Amino acid sequence: MNEKEYIQFLHLAEKLKDNTRHSVTSGGREESVAEHSWRVSLMAMLLEGSIDGVDFSKVLRMCVIHDLGEAVTGDIPSFWKTKEDSEKEDDVVLSLINSLWEPVRGQWKALYEEMLALETMEAKVYKALDKMEAVLQHNEAPISSWIPLEYELNPVYGQAEAQVHPLLAALREQLKEDTLEKIEREGKK
Repeated sequence: MNEKEYIQFLHLAEKLKDNTRHSVTSGGREESVAEHSWRVSLMAMLLEGSIDGVDFSKVLRMCVIHDLGEAVTGDIPSFWKTKEDSEKEDDVVLSLINSLWEPVRGQWKALYEEMLALETMEAKVYKALDKMEAVLQHNEAPISSWIPLEYELNPVYGQAEAQVHPLLAALREQLKEDTLEKIEREGKK
């Protein structure tokens, strides 16, 4: 690594602060990709020690880098994202990783490939948290920011991924209850 490469990578990653997501904050402001990644990471940290056999240091690293590609591609909501969009984003992330120096390059490449494979508990936990954070954010956002599709999507989004562990399933069930209460309280489509 040299100092210039280090700083150039951070300049690129800074775009995650400017690139916004479909979600808005509780104050009605568009949420940045960086804010989403930060809270997914916080969610992982809060669970450390709660799921036996899971390396939460690894889960945390997955949460931090999972949306790096969106520094280049921007965010495409999951309900609009095509297979081609996902492949492009994965290619961008791998290209960014390949631009890094060793040993970081090898470590991040192995980590990202593990994330894509979704075969380890760490990858499955990260994926469940990523999806649950989106639901949590929608539950905090003004319902006027929801599009019609979200009335059906938010109660079920990420449920399958959360089934990997009873604690995650229980957290996802609470989010579902919160979603349904919000719809009942704040109005329907």
